[in-house]
Amino acid sequence: MSKTYAIVDLETTGGRAARDRITEIAIILHDGEKELDRFESLINPERAIPYNITQITGINDKMVADAPKFHEVARRVVEITEGAIFVAHNVRFDYGFLKEEFSRLGYTYTRRNLCTVRLARKTFPGLRSYSLGNLIRHFGIKVKDRHRAMADTQATVELFERILHQDESEEQILDMVNLGVRQAKLPANITLDILHALPDTCGVYYFYNAQGKIIYVGKSKNIRKRVMSHFAKQTEKARKLYQAVHEITCEETGSELVALLYESHEIKNLHPEINRAQRAKATQFVIHQTVNEEGYLCLQTARVSQKLRKSMTILGEYSKLGSAKGALDRIVENYELCHHFCHIQASKPCFQYHIKKCKGACAGKETPEEYNERVRQAVDYLRIDFPEDFMMIDQGRSKDEKAVILVEEGQYKGFGYLSVEDNISDVETVRDAIKSYAHNQDVTRIIRQFLYKGETKVIPLS
Repeated sequence: MSKTYAIVDLETTGGRAARDRITEIAIILHDGEKELDRFESLINPERAIPYNITQITGINDKMVADAPKFHEVARRVVEITEGAIFVAHNVRFDYGFLKEEFSRLGYTYTRRNLCTVRLARKTFPGLRSYSLGNLIRHFGIKVKDRHRAMADTQATVELFERILHQDESEEQILDMVNLGVRQAKLPANITLDILHALPDTCGVYYFYNAQGKIIYVGKSKNIRKRVMSHFAKQTEKARKLYQAVHEITCEETGSELVALLYESHEIKNLHPEINRAQRAKATQFVIHQTVNEEGYLCLQTARVSQKLRKSMTILGEYSKLGSAKGALDRIVENYELCHHFCHIQASKPCFQYHIKKCKGACAGKETPEEYNERVRQAVDYLRIDFPEDFMMIDQGRSKDEKAVILVEEGQYKGFGYLSVEDNISDVETVRDAIKSYAHNQDVTRIIRQFLYKGETKVIPLS
């Protein structure tokens, strides 16, 4: 093969790249037949090494006290892996740690990568375990210092060489590295190198046709992986993209929430033809209002088409029927509305009247004027998407910034970015950083989903 592989193993202070640090690194550069170069070094993690980690690796604080810090070896790491496919046993771990270390230095480290765990599963099916330790025992690979970086790297090299000697190994490797994409499946102006040059970070991406018009907008937590997946599929959309895409650009957002909000804005603003075709097939659910023969305002959920919605008094739009029913249930309970007039129960008077949770409009005990006043109050509340003002803080596009999403007066106002050193308790500072974007039901749904998950920091503006 003409490719080069940077086979890597790291030892660390723990299992989380955002929290822990590297204590040792080893890299062997390989051309598929022989070793070309190698690099190894202990790394001063600038923090204590936990006792349980020392028990596993044998690396202690004294050993790394005079070792170089990561920034001192970073250039060598970049140079030896430049242009090579990054190979590791459980590549997400090692690649993730290196990306995090480089991110702390303000550098974006990006390499095509290959996992020997996945590759071994395909090449040697049926083994009890595909951990490096089990594969070492299974193949009789000799290792002197297990859980030290260079020893484990050499073991991974021997495993990789065994894989390369198997039939169809080249095809399997290409399939994994290129995420199932073949050059023959790509549009004429798009190459695998262009796809691999895309960032593997969160953001929004754009597909253009030959006339320079945007025909599709998407978002992903991993732009490169998502874009490549479009060309690996055998779908009608993939066929359209193959025929039409001439150029690809992207915009990193850091925050997945911001990516979703920005994607929604761009689709509404740009009207890309492929997105539009997809959305035309989508079904919408609504809460709408009617008036019965007796003059009572009635609320109910419904599944609607674009044609039908023009004749309806729509109070709220939802992507799922369950969401619409949940919203209706909340205002029915809060404002003691009638289950019969809200089409929840067919019986009249409704069961809620018998247990004194309905004031009796359905039994003639409450006039239309009295009942309708409460319906109007409920409708006013329903139209306030967010009853409180708040901002949401999420990760930015680098370690030095954070994303801020602002909600005031019941509506989404927009998003922006602040330095990690900025005072987010100063609302005026936040407002100055916000770029204004339109409020609508789609962004309401997106923000509510993230509020429900509870994974994004929320600060009330009281």
